[in-house]
Amino acid sequence: MKRIVRGKTFSEKVVELACSVPMGRVTTYGDLARAAGGTSMASQGISGILGKAEKGGVKGIPWHRIIYSDGRVWLDDECRVTRLKLYIKEGIKLDEKNRVVDFDSIRF
Repeated sequence: MKRIVRGKTFSEKVVELACSVPMGRVTTYGDLARAAGGTSMASQGISGILGKAEKGGVKGIPWHRIIYSDGRVWLDDECRVTRLKLYIKEGIKLDEKNRVVDFDSIRF
């Protein structure tokens, strides 16, 4: 993600950037943080920012497209089935360790 958004708060930039990740592509927490003008350490707050935005009414945050820097996706018991269906629908393939196959080629 090379795009940088200016003129908004860090949190607003993160939400805008996260919502701009197209279908079939992924980005990382660190990519979002850096594109919003933060450091890689700011990546630790991305989930909190997006969660707060969602609770505040922002719809359509593509959580499944935001992954770890090593290509792993986050799957817990609550979201596993839904996210796996979304990955299949968008043509995002996962390996047996829940890492995105061809991560570098679909990274946004």
